[in-house]
Amino acid sequence: MSVYIKNVVAGSPCGAVGIVSGSELLKIGRHEINDVLDYQFYSMDDRLKLTVALPDGSQKVFHIRKQEQEDLGLEFETFLMSKQTGCKNKCVFCFIDQLPKGMRDSLYFKDDDERLSFLFGNYITLTNLSEEHIDRIIKMRISPVNISVHTVNPELRVRMMKNKHAGEVLSYIPKLAKAGIFMNVQLVLCPGWNDREELERSLEELSCFFPQIQSIACVPVGLTRYRDGLEPLTPYSKQSASEVIDIIERFSKEFLNEFGERMVYPADEFFLMAERPIPDVSYYGELTQLENGVGMSALLRDEFITALNERSADDKTRVVTIATSVAAYGLICDLVDAARKKWHNLNCKIIPVPNRFFGERITVAGLITGNDLIHALKGNVQGKLLFSANMLRMERDVFLDDLTPEQVAQALETDACPVENDGYELLSALLG
Repeated sequence: MSVYIKNVVAGSPCGAVGIVSGSELLKIGRHEINDVLDYQFYSMDDRLKLTVALPDGSQKVFHIRKQEQEDLGLEFETFLMSKQTGCKNKCVFCFIDQLPKGMRDSLYFKDDDERLSFLFGNYITLTNLSEEHIDRIIKMRISPVNISVHTVNPELRVRMMKNKHAGEVLSYIPKLAKAGIFMNVQLVLCPGWNDREELERSLEELSCFFPQIQSIACVPVGLTRYRDGLEPLTPYSKQSASEVIDIIERFSKEFLNEFGERMVYPADEFFLMAERPIPDVSYYGELTQLENGVGMSALLRDEFITALNERSADDKTRVVTIATSVAAYGLICDLVDAARKKWHNLNCKIIPVPNRFFGERITVAGLITGNDLIHALKGNVQGKLLFSANMLRMERDVFLDDLTPEQVAQALETDACPVENDGYELLSALLG
């Protein structure tokens, strides 16, 4: 195997010894280089031997000296240095299967790549992995690994994921744990499938691997209006969401007594669905499942109140509109009310934005489109408009429906400002 070198950074360790663009990296030491994990793992030492195929077809060995952790200075055609691994499952709850036609192509790709789990925190199902993959994870001490488990019942996992290997690969979890690899787990809960007794079974069995399993996030299934031909699923209600929280609370108290950590946490959506108060940020420990929507509301509230207490009041008049998700509406109202007690001239309109694009069962900010904003806010905006940056893709340039913030601002005839999910930034944007 080899990887094509697209560019060599001038003045870098590889540039200094004469490696040129258009070459192919074959080996570092005795190890073949197949992807970014091989490259990063085997290039850490301060003295290296690189076997390179030059553009003319000849091979040459280059001896490199560098600082530990210093980058070699090689750039490749893709970050992963090989093809990204797609998902082989057909999960009954898959959100991508619930997308309408006509969206940008990248939104339809189902990622299930263990390299992205380590590098970016993505969750994987394990169904793409062989014993050799697991051995490499252990050898390279890739940790933590984020795993979409959903259920520890092998037969049920096969049914939910529609992959005949989905049950047997659960055996990788004890193997990783025995090797000292840390894991974070998520369970996407579907009413009548993997909650209630099955949830209890999952929590009991997964807790046996503490502390290697650091945390378990329980996330409610998201259902769009585009489910024709898919497995019938029902959304969580106030009552069923409360039942999930009750089970999790019972186990988390046991874990807290036994391990000193709660270990399992409901996603913020469960508290909102159940109309229960969001716990204090201390409830969530190290906030290891923050990117999964676990503790995000509590952290935002804590940061906002801290920023509020640190900032001196003034008499300046502020006129602003906040567009928020339906789920976060109550929290945002509470935060703005707290700010108004200190800034009496704060004139803030808060507008919850129903999701017309995916359906009103979808209540989170990250799935609101530009057209959703325009429809909910047209003729109803005062001052500048603040909206969650989570509504935009990672590059912060477009919404899911490919509208730009500039286009939304133009349609609403106002300044539109994305705000990161950070309490300090929210207060700063609110007060100017």
